[in-house]
Formats: sequence, structure tokens, C-alpha cells
Amino acid sequence: MTINKALRVFLPFAFGFYLSYLYRSVNAIIAPDLIQEIGIDAANLGLLSSAYFISFAAFQIPLGIILDRVGPRKVEAILLLFAALGAVIFASSDSLLNLIIGRAFIGLGVSACLMASFKSFVDWFPKERLPLSNGAIMMAGGLGALTATAPIEFVLQFTDWRGIFWILAIMTLVSAALIYSVVPERPDQDRIVTDMTLRNQLSGLREVISNREFQRYVPISVTSQGSMLALQSLWIGPWLRDVGGLTREESASHLFIMAVALAIGFLSWGIIGERLGRYGVSPMKISLIGICIFLITQIIIISEPVSFILPVLVLFGFFGTAGSLSYVGLIDNFPNYLSGRVYTTANLLVFTLAFIGQWGIGLIIDLWPQVGKGHFSQIGYQAAFSAVLFIQIISFLWIGISKMLWRQK
Repeated sequence: MTINKALRVFLPFAFGFYLSYLYRSVNAIIAPDLIQEIGIDAANLGLLSSAYFISFAAFQIPLGIILDRVGPRKVEAILLLFAALGAVIFASSDSLLNLIIGRAFIGLGVSACLMASFKSFVDWFPKERLPLSNGAIMMAGGLGALTATAPIEFVLQFTDWRGIFWILAIMTLVSAALIYSVVPERPDQDRIVTDMTLRNQLSGLREVISNREFQRYVPISVTSQGSMLALQSLWIGPWLRDVGGLTREESASHLFIMAVALAIGFLSWGIIGERLGRYGVSPMKISLIGICIFLITQIIIISEPVSFILPVLVLFGFFGTAGSLSYVGLIDNFPNYLSGRVYTTANLLVFTLAFIGQWGIGLIIDLWPQVGKGHFSQIGYQAAFSAVLFIQIISFLWIGISKMLWRQK
């Protein structure tokens, strides 16, 4: 495969996933504006932001079947049109309900950005290159998260949050056009063989779900990534303000640095996975080591490290991406023709948990009274973040528990 064709496969998808992560993370910066202008509490803020995740998650299972049948190029290009429509609805809304509808359309529209990339890489790239190519596309998402911090705060000096979403709508249309016109279509005779009947497609989905190795490792993969998304894309921003005592500009700067660590982490875990894979070290084992450190980082955050917030955020961003490598570990147990369904089944669970987590954090925070207009209780943050951590710890322990249970049968 030529470098030119590799770039034609990679770069348009990278731009799409960049926008997906930008949409995902931007509410962490504009949250104060939404609280003031729309008049919402913590629970409604969590519901509004997490509407992206639930519509994203709801489309993952049909997305896996469609990707395997139709191909990633056409699927993502069409779906991005819905994201552009959602951005327009969001920018034009004056009520919580309409904002939720717009946010849900955005989630649906970008639901293929990562999975279409992964599926395209399986079609085009050798298997030993998947950890690096997947890590590189995840880094593009990290750059989107980075853009959703200080750069967005800078642009807000010249426009408001509505203007931001009008700009995003235009960028999304450009992305759809690039993917449709630039990404090459894999010739039918060269594609990974796919079972084309709907019955066989659903049978393949059952094969994924019933696989014991999938059942063993998917909980920690899902809970670590879902928790990172719920926190990074919304609640870390208000936490910096309410617990860390930072100004809006200082919070944006801290989120920017965390996003740099996020982008570096995505690429680094891909490189580490590829290099150690040459020596027989599985991507899942590498991912679990990073996830373990991520759990420790969350314990530190819950202890309210006001005097050294920035280093902790760097660790949070870097090790919070370790779970992304587990995707490669999950598909190791399946043939290539099931890769789309493995990816999207895992992604369904990740984004469902992100929806529950982001909204649930708001519900828990609201159990304590506000300490000022738009400012939430420190105890509420501690309780909510502790609940998120507890779920991850149980999922981590499940790896050993499930092995013992199945050995006894």
C-alpha cells in the first residue's frame, strides 16, 4: 500500500474523529454559559451533555452491521450530515429540550467516526499495524479535546457558544465531503470476507457477546473508558472551578494541558502496544497496567489535591487513554469479518456507561445544596467521583473472579 493511499485512508477519518471529540468535550468550557443563560442545575447539565452519549450508544449495534455490509466511507459521510444538523439545532436553541435534541443529533452523527476508522484500518492495514494506526486516530481525537479547551475559550472572546456551534456545523459538512470524496473504496475482491445475510450478521453479534474472553475483559475496558469520558468531557471543568478554586481562564488552561496529555497518551499507548507486541506482550495486558494507574489517579483526585492539581490532571489525561488499547486486545479473539461488531458492541457499552455516568454524577452532586449560583458542593463531587471509581474497581476485580468461576464449571 502506497503512502499516498495510506494518507487518503487515515487523514479524512482523523479529521472526522477530531470533530467528534471536539463536540464531546466542548461543554466542559461552555458549561458556565449554559448554566447562566438556560438556567439549569447539575443534573440537567449532566443530562444535556450526556444526550450525545446515549444517541451515540443507541446506534452502535446497527452501526456494526452496517459497517460490515456497506463499508466505512459511505456510512460515516452520511452520518456526519446528521451531526451538522444537530450543531445547527444546538446553536439555534433557547430551551433545555431543544438543546438535548441538538446534542442527541450530534451524538448520532458522529457515532461512526471512531468505529468507521477502525473498520477501514482492518480492511486496509496489516494486523500488526493496528495498535499504531488505532493509537494515531485516537490522538486525533485528543487534539479535538485539546481544541475544546483554551482555544475555544479564546474564540469565545469574539463570539458566543452559539457561534461556536455554527462554526462546528460548517466544519462537519467539510469533513463529510472529504471522507466521501477522498477515501478510496476497497475493491470488493480485496475486502475482508463478510457474512452478508442479516441472519448471519445477527449470529455474528451473538458470537461476540457470548465469547468468554470478551465477557471477561469488556467490563474494565468499558468502565475505564466510559468513566474517563464522563469526567473529561464535562465534570472536570466545573470541578476545577468549584473544588480547585480556579477562574474560568485558569480552568481552560488546565484542561488544555490535560488534553495535551490525552493526545500524547492515545498515540503513546498505540506505539507501546505495537513495540511490545513484537515480543509477545498482548495489548490487553499493557492496557490493564495503564488502567490500574488511572484508578490510582482518580483516588488522588477524590482526595482533592488542590496544591498539585496540574500534575494529577496530566496523569489523568495520559493514563485515562490506556483503555483505548483494549479494543485491539478484544478483537484478538475474533476473525476479521467480526471486527466491526466487536468494536461497536464495546463502544455501545462504553457510551451507554458514559451517558449514565455523566448524568448520574450530576444527580449525585445535586443531593447537596449549591454553594452559590451555578457552583456545586465539594462533598457532592467527592461522592459522585467515588461512585464512578467504585464501579471501575469492581470491573477490574471481575477479571480474576470470572476466571475462578468459569474454572469451577
